[in-house]
Amino acid sequence: MLYWLMKNVLVGPIVRTLFKPWVEGEEHIPETGGAIFASNHLSFSDSVFLPLVVDRRMTFPAKMEYFTGTGIKGWLTKTFFKGMGQIPIDRSGGEASMAALNSGLKVLRRGELFGIYPEGTRSPDGKLYKGKTGVARMALEAKVPVIPVAMINTEKAQPTGQVIPNIERGQVGIRFGKPLDFSRYEGMEDDRTVLRSITDEIMYELMQLSGQEYVDVYAASVKERIAARAKAAVEGARVAVDKAVDQTKVTAEQVRHQVEERVETARTQIEGQIETARTQIEQVGEQIRARTKSDESDGSDTAAVDGDAVDGDAQDAEAVEAVEESVVTDGEAASEETADQHR
Repeated sequence: MLYWLMKNVLVGPIVRTLFKPWVEGEEHIPETGGAIFASNHLSFSDSVFLPLVVDRRMTFPAKMEYFTGTGIKGWLTKTFFKGMGQIPIDRSGGEASMAALNSGLKVLRRGELFGIYPEGTRSPDGKLYKGKTGVARMALEAKVPVIPVAMINTEKAQPTGQVIPNIERGQVGIRFGKPLDFSRYEGMEDDRTVLRSITDEIMYELMQLSGQEYVDVYAASVKERIAARAKAAVEGARVAVDKAVDQTKVTAEQVRHQVEERVETARTQIEGQIETARTQIEQVGEQIRARTKSDESDGSDTAAVDGDAVDGDAQDAEAVEAVEESVVTDGEAASEETADQHR
């Protein structure tokens, strides 16, 4: 009920109106009985466009994460995928892969349509990658034909990681190929060579229908290498940033030491100048005191003159003190100016 509501009322009419996808090879879609629709995988929207152009109900496998989310967002995601006829699968391999296969077989044995992406994941670069043999095993065990399907330009309508699609009418297309019959291999579903041969035949038909370049490696392996390179690039950038920060710290420390050394040198020079001025002042004071004693011994007749001389000497002493203060002030100012220049 929810599937048909999503397809014919809530989602389908809107998608058809906005994108107007074109279809080729509709005559190859079986009207009755089970069948596997094996498609290339370019975009998340592949599982939306393909069921819309097929009148019969179609079930797709979808990764388990779409069904295990929490909160309102998790519930909406799960409801949407169930409504689009998708069932959860665990892609971790081993028994989980067999469980996914069995889920698909149940759909096929009910005489329904089952959609699958032999590549196992979306193409990272628009190329067609090596198919996994699960599709061949399902075809032999369920004894159903395989319909090759080429999705055209869905990666342009909704690139990986983009939530809001790019709307362009007539850009997206779906091309159906002739049904592939593998009944000649009946009973050989455990033969790996046979499974590989069937899968390669399906991938060849997809290459012909889609016009994609074929790469004989698994898409998942390519994605892992891309992720590893991206991780290495991020790590390299982090190391470079850390190195730059360390160099900045070293440079700042060196500048600080240079400033301190120059300030200390200036302080030493100023202190030397002050000490020299103090020595000169003391010498002048000694000279003044010697003159004073000499003048006192000349007697009372020259007292007035000596008084004037003492007053002059006092004025000289005051002048010397003023010079000393000036030297000290100038020295301190020079020290501060030197420090400011190096900051």
